[in-house]
Amino acid sequence: ADSGDVELELSAVRHQPEGLEQLLAQTKFTKKELQSLYRGFKSECPSGLVDEETFKLIYSQFFPQGDSSTYAHFLFDAFDADRNGALCFQDFVVGLSVLLRGTVHQKLKWAFNLYDINKDGYITKEEMLEIMKSIYDMMGRCTHPTLRDSAPAEHVELFFQKMDRNGDGVVTFEEFLETCQKDKDIMSSMQIFENVI
Repeated sequence: ADSGDVELELSAVRHQPEGLEQLLAQTKFTKKELQSLYRGFKSECPSGLVDEETFKLIYSQFFPQGDSSTYAHFLFDAFDADRNGALCFQDFVVGLSVLLRGTVHQKLKWAFNLYDINKDGYITKEEMLEIMKSIYDMMGRCTHPTLRDSAPAEHVELFFQKMDRNGDGVVTFEEFLETCQKDKDIMSSMQIFENVI
């Protein structure tokens, strides 16, 4: 193994999972669920860390009909809370807890963070379009009816008109939250996260 691999192994050794008590406090999982999630995590990722390439590889198995790599990249960024380029068990399980057991507010905060690609606290039309395109790519060409290439842009225009309440060209978390909670269509398309994760 070259020195890079050795370095990775050494840094991985230091990534023991946070104490069980701490994870119980941070998530909405039971002790049994956490243990079972950890076993699954360790069997997929013996080093205890998932880099982006591995994450994309695992994720692509769920969407063989399309190209999920771009969406997986955005998803990886959203899970990588400490932005260190690798997911440890804690990153993974805290994100999962929000997505599966979180309140509507927490889920929307997570979704907002996913769309806010550069993490500056605003969603731009360009950012939303990048995410939409990546979702369409992932769903592949076998969707019925077949999607036109212009579909993501139309989708974004519609979303943006509804969300950008003060017309300043960006969507804040408050605007996002308010629109999503009031709008049944947006709320149901937000449920896509539960199917896509």
